[in-house]
Amino acid sequence: MHKLNSKESLARLEVALYVSGRPLSLDELVRASGTESKKKTILLLNSIVKKTNHAFCAIEIKELPDGSYVFQIKPQFNTIVRRYASKPVIQRAVLKTLSYIAYMQPISSKQLVETRGTGVYMHLKELRHLDYIKRTSSGRIKIYTTTEKFQKYFGLNGDLEYMKKKLFTKSQNELKK
Repeated sequence: MHKLNSKESLARLEVALYVSGRPLSLDELVRASGTESKKKTILLLNSIVKKTNHAFCAIEIKELPDGSYVFQIKPQFNTIVRRYASKPVIQRAVLKTLSYIAYMQPISSKQLVETRGTGVYMHLKELRHLDYIKRTSSGRIKIYTTTEKFQKYFGLNGDLEYMKKKLFTKSQNELKK
């Protein structure tokens, strides 16, 4: 394989971030860029981040606390996304499971199955893949909580009590319909 120039490596990083639909680790980005160097890849990423911040108002490339990078819509624009997206970003049933976890956390998989049914296992898999929930084990029991990415994505800034209040208010409004 021929050695890639910076422009090709930059384009490969842009493509990987754009099409992945999920955070990518630095190792994945190094492979995507073809640079074979974390240092070079980080320099290219910083260049893309600067260009993105300069050119766009609503989208960003964000480094997450775990060191991965994601191409995303800024959290303050989530309501617009839901209004105009051609298909839901998250299916309604999965979103209900996520809101239940957020409201009841920490919650066991047993409690989730009792409340949401056996389909919850596929929901949990999808939500873990999106990095909106995390799982810990207490013996044979699996316990689920939301992640920092979930809080950032939904614009909660770590205020779980505020989030629970909003979820409760929304669910009460849904019942009235």
